[in-house]
Amino acid sequence: MNTLDFAPLFRTAIGFDRMARLAETARAAAEGSSYPPYNIEKTGEDSYVLTMAVAGFGPEDIDVVTHENTLTVAGKAPQAQPEHGRVLYRGIAGRAFERRFVLADHIVVEGADLQHGLLHVALRREVPEALKPRRIAIQAGTPKVIQNEAVPQAA
Repeated sequence: MNTLDFAPLFRTAIGFDRMARLAETARAAAEGSSYPPYNIEKTGEDSYVLTMAVAGFGPEDIDVVTHENTLTVAGKAPQAQPEHGRVLYRGIAGRAFERRFVLADHIVVEGADLQHGLLHVALRREVPEALKPRRIAIQAGTPKVIQNEAVPQAA
């Protein structure tokens, strides 16, 4: 079975179409190319690092772009270097690539760094203050009653 049927969910729930897109994207990614290889590490409570092996690519060959909740890392094939001899075996891939990662809500990219053929992309979850849980103080005493004042009706 290659597809999931979300029709029963959509009959009783509103706004879950994004979840269906995420599931479809994950399924397509699992079937897709594995180039270039990458790691995703959790480095703290709200921080992550995406590390991609991009041997042969320079900073000018790689684009890191975020749009909506998607991180796209794309590399254009580096210029062919003149060979000083015959290549007997070519195991280092130098082809163009594009990898897409779905980001959870409030994940922002802090920066990217290329060292020793590894691209490190730092990510952090930044939840806005308005969405963080807050403690409500409980006061003892007489209850406060909030009364709605009647709004005069136009005749």
